[in-house]
Amino acid sequence: MGREQQSLSLNTPLCEGNGVGLYEERNQERGISKKEILEEVKKQLWLAGHLGELSLSGASMATSFASVTGFSLLLGMASALDTFCGQSYGARQFHMLSIHMQRAMVVLLLVSIPLAIVWANTRPILIACGQQKDIAEEAGLYARFMIPSLFAYGLLQCLVKFLQTQNIVFPMMLCAGITTLLHILVCWVLVFKSGLGYIGAALASSFSYWINVLLLVLYVKFSSSCSKTWTGFSKEAFHDIVNFMRLAIPSAVMVCLEMWSFESMVLLSGLLPNPELETSVLSISLNTAATVWMIPYGLSGAASTRVSNELGAQHPYLARLAVCVVIAIAVTEGILVGVVLILIRNVWGYAYSNDIEVVDYVAVMLPVVATSNFLDGLQCVLSGIARGCGWQKIGAYINLGSYYLVGIPIAILLAFVFHVGGKGLWLGIICALTVQVFSLATITIRTNWEQEAKKATERVHDEVIPVDTVS
Repeated sequence: MGREQQSLSLNTPLCEGNGVGLYEERNQERGISKKEILEEVKKQLWLAGHLGELSLSGASMATSFASVTGFSLLLGMASALDTFCGQSYGARQFHMLSIHMQRAMVVLLLVSIPLAIVWANTRPILIACGQQKDIAEEAGLYARFMIPSLFAYGLLQCLVKFLQTQNIVFPMMLCAGITTLLHILVCWVLVFKSGLGYIGAALASSFSYWINVLLLVLYVKFSSSCSKTWTGFSKEAFHDIVNFMRLAIPSAVMVCLEMWSFESMVLLSGLLPNPELETSVLSISLNTAATVWMIPYGLSGAASTRVSNELGAQHPYLARLAVCVVIAIAVTEGILVGVVLILIRNVWGYAYSNDIEVVDYVAVMLPVVATSNFLDGLQCVLSGIARGCGWQKIGAYINLGSYYLVGIPIAILLAFVFHVGGKGLWLGIICALTVQVFSLATITIRTNWEQEAKKATERVHDEVIPVDTVS
């Protein structure tokens, strides 16, 4: 109902004529009836829960573009702290964690500046890549309002790695819970009350990222749990940045090559026939995969923390034990989640759209998503083990070969030559995951853990700064 129509309905009777009871006449004087109230509530709830194909495509395209050109790079660079902080903590060089985190923050903030410029030019970049103009318009506007989240995201990942490598998990979960509750309120205000729509969602995400950063900063500053590892601001954070970059760059390459391949499916889907349908369904599938991926991602963090801590503490046997346990958990989790996805395949699409075409397409995609989730869970924990050991360069080469020599070429072949569509794109990724899991598993099985423990000791000692030099 438009604003003019609403004005009319609130100030004029809805119907005129004889034979109307006193109760209905009074309702007419107020310009509204109970039936219309219920109908309006129904319409607004439906609109609130379902985006149109164009808006969904634009927001999905912008989110994918942001992941490809910003979030994945920052996450990857911050992942160097899995090695540096994890092994330093295991070696009981607690003061080094603070310096490593500050050094990472400085680097990631500087890197965020050119990335923000790229985000500001999302629209022309997408058009130049062959995307539909209307989808590119929506995506460009959405991406500009996400720019504040870019700087917060880098800081957030550094704080998370700093705490995670100390086995401090519950406070992070609590801060994330508080942020989520506030995010719901902020979304309601910015999306619905302000009338900003999906642009409000972008602003709400930025606001929530900064709230999460603030909460974690306060915890690190005032919590007794970090009294040994947070030693205050130090000028040493600006030193030896080159050594940090030697691990941060391959860490970023390792993460980016993998994440870019997943996000490229949404970008490539915009080039398929019926791009609005393909992009919408691929984004739903990707969002679903990203949601269930949170479990193996948590296991990945646990793996990198346990392995790096034990290697730094010179406990190779316990590092090997941690590897065996986390792989067993990942296999069990992958099977259970896969079964659930297959069981709900016929109804899951309704969570995003009432369009039968979309719902049916999602039902076809979910078994494929379940298969990829199982493999992705395995590679996720194996990649966590690699980060804990400092194998980022090896991981980068494996990801390059798996996704860009195998996965993406097969995906393009299936989607555009054999016309399998979006399903073909995802099947190509499954091929890449298979190669990646096999390669990482082979290296992990053949690892000499005693030798890895010696390497960890050498790395920690090369980085150690005497406590009395820290300001």
